[in-house]
Amino acid sequence: MNARRASDIGLALCHVCEQACHQQISHCPRCDSPVHVRKPKSLSRTWALLIASLICYLPANLLPVMRTNMLGSVEANTIMSGVIEFWHSGSWDIAVLIFIASVVVPCGKFLGLSLLLVTCQNNCAWKRKERARLYRFIEVIGYWSMLDVIVVALVAALVQFRGLSTIEPLPGIVFFGLVVVLTMFAAMSFDPRLIWDAEEIHA
Repeated sequence: MNARRASDIGLALCHVCEQACHQQISHCPRCDSPVHVRKPKSLSRTWALLIASLICYLPANLLPVMRTNMLGSVEANTIMSGVIEFWHSGSWDIAVLIFIASVVVPCGKFLGLSLLLVTCQNNCAWKRKERARLYRFIEVIGYWSMLDVIVVALVAALVQFRGLSTIEPLPGIVFFGLVVVLTMFAAMSFDPRLIWDAEEIHA
């Protein structure tokens, strides 16, 4: 009755179907997936995915994401030049949306995940509840990072439908898509229960 965690009473959560299983069994009785008390190699996997996403983030911002051909005038835009162009053209709402989705959200995820990883590796008991909320927030905003890719696709479809010009995606948007996918996988591979493991060490 005094147990505070599932592990204290010999239970482990299946990482696939979230079935509560006994720690003695090796595979989940529902989906036959391996049962672990903690996600195996969670910190190293998350670090690897986070570093890979950081590497992809550089070409995502330096390389052009789309090329426009308007009345014979060809121009290639990076993410930031596209934001500036939308802003100057009066479409400040689209400019703000792209800036938040392509700069604020990814950088926030990089910093947030790095903070979680460093504190967990050092068995830090500092602000555990706040760090748990930070992880949930990173999970929620992760899916909205694809807004930048969606905006480029919608603008390209809209412009070509009207016959005003042609827009084609360039490698920058591919790298940005990789950033979104890798950071999502990094958040999924991180085990938030590691945040609370420091409670036992510092108790």
